[in-house]
Amino acid sequence: MNNIRNFSIIAHIDHGKSTLSDRLIQATKMVTDRDFVNQILDTMDIERERGITIKSQTVCLPYTAKDGKDYILNLIDTPGHVDFSYEVSRALASCEGALLLIDASQGVEAQTLANFYSALEHNLEIIPVINKIDLPAADIDRVKDQIDKELGLNPDDAILTSAKEGRGIDELLEAIVQKLPPPAKTNVDAPLQALIFDSHYDSYRGTVIYFRVFNGTVKTNDVIRFMSNKATYKIEELGVFQLVRRPRKQLSAGEVGYIIAGVKTVSDTRCGDTITLHNNPCPKPWPGFVEVKPVVFSSIYPVASDGYEDLAIALEKLKLNDAALIYEKDASVALGFGFRCGFLGLLHLEVVQERLEREYDLSLILTAPSVQYTINLHDGTKMIIDNPALYPDPSAIDSTEEPFIRASIITPDRYMGSIMKLCLDRRGINKNYQYLGGDRLEMIFELPLSEVVYDFYDRLKSISQGYASFDYDMLEYRVSDLVRLDILINGEKVDALSQLVHRERSIERARHACERLRDEIPRQMYKIAIQGAIGSTIISRKTISPFRKDVTAKCYGGDISRKRKLLEKQKKGKKRMKQVGKVMIPQSAFLAVLKSSDQ
Repeated sequence: MNNIRNFSIIAHIDHGKSTLSDRLIQATKMVTDRDFVNQILDTMDIERERGITIKSQTVCLPYTAKDGKDYILNLIDTPGHVDFSYEVSRALASCEGALLLIDASQGVEAQTLANFYSALEHNLEIIPVINKIDLPAADIDRVKDQIDKELGLNPDDAILTSAKEGRGIDELLEAIVQKLPPPAKTNVDAPLQALIFDSHYDSYRGTVIYFRVFNGTVKTNDVIRFMSNKATYKIEELGVFQLVRRPRKQLSAGEVGYIIAGVKTVSDTRCGDTITLHNNPCPKPWPGFVEVKPVVFSSIYPVASDGYEDLAIALEKLKLNDAALIYEKDASVALGFGFRCGFLGLLHLEVVQERLEREYDLSLILTAPSVQYTINLHDGTKMIIDNPALYPDPSAIDSTEEPFIRASIITPDRYMGSIMKLCLDRRGINKNYQYLGGDRLEMIFELPLSEVVYDFYDRLKSISQGYASFDYDMLEYRVSDLVRLDILINGEKVDALSQLVHRERSIERARHACERLRDEIPRQMYKIAIQGAIGSTIISRKTISPFRKDVTAKCYGGDISRKRKLLEKQKKGKKRMKQVGKVMIPQSAFLAVLKSSDQ
């Protein structure tokens, strides 16, 4: 037990977490140089291209220290994005220590602070690691000063590394062994108590469950029980991850490994759930388990109506690997049959869309992302909706509520004015700002979540030239004046373009949608009116001018009444054409409405 170290690497996006994991794996001789590939723990193409970790991995590293003792280092990798913060918290709950990775050129950023506080909540021993010391812009003294003032850690304990060049890796391995504690408060003879921190689907073996044993021992052929849903399964195989699965006969308290027990879907194994033995259960589950709830919703439709079956099969297969994805059937007059899906955040939405298009060769249309709203009716009933189509009659509504977030933005002070204007334009409330040393500033805002999912992150990166970092956590629902914005094309409502918006922002959103549609919808032989409406009130309008044949070309000279007669005849024909004509809306028009006004 004293020779086991369970640790995680936490960092802001793009501070070198995956590269450092590669160097640790190479330093412990887990893989030969011939078989090694960069980002070896990132198995998806999207992860490699974007340089982010979406699906966390675990690896068991054997290490012989300078004192001659053999150690087992269990690296429990974590996703790097704010959307997956619950998975990060469950991974940290499985550890005794963490490496806090900080970029030597960028310093402490928003998610560095968020992950640091999350690690403190789990009482983890933290080793600060300053990475990318090989960069010309690296300022080690400034970063050490930030570690001291902003994090309250001893800057002299910081390990200097360059994961790209492999510098400082031996010192880091020794620090993990010497400074991080072994598993504590464990009892091998107690009833089994193990925490699920992740899982993935294997098409041949079913769900592979990643877990950490806190008390007791688990063996092959044991019958286990999940404490959240009371489901029981017989263990077919258990073992540890060493890039490939290595079976073992048993795992005891303090160890990290995997279980294969014939579980058919990933959604049956909930992240944060507790595993115990069916015939000798533990008295209570491990604390901290919550049901993961989606916060962003969007409808997905196939471009061609005959692609519905393919989309249904693709979502079913994707759900096997992504327990957080939820979906139900949906239908639209404009777009046909599709699915209403729930996501953890905008990155999760983008990843699901990209995987559906790449892995299953689908062409998709997504509606504008929305969040869950609470509608209080006059008769005392409460509705929770995420789809504008379900918005009730305004005369029956007493009040509406929308979710708010607490946003932390860390930026150089020269961008303070433009970022403050952006947040206030998005109905933000400025709660606090403070200098973090040098020219860096932390700004705290309370913002409606619906304003953040629209295009907030892109605008923030644009106005700060990429220097601002952003992190948020959920607050509560607050009363808000919401309305449903409908888009009408030649008087016909297009349900797929409807949005729930705040009344203050409705005219701006309506103008933006009408302008985008005017640019995308092709001209016809008759005039096309594009209108934004709240109920029966038109708040915005754009007109697409018709093609027009020059019927007066043959008239040269003579009385003006001849020309007027021909134009009146043409006008009657166009009026009749408009009555029977239907406007075809191209796929690009639906996508254009989602883009921000400056893109």
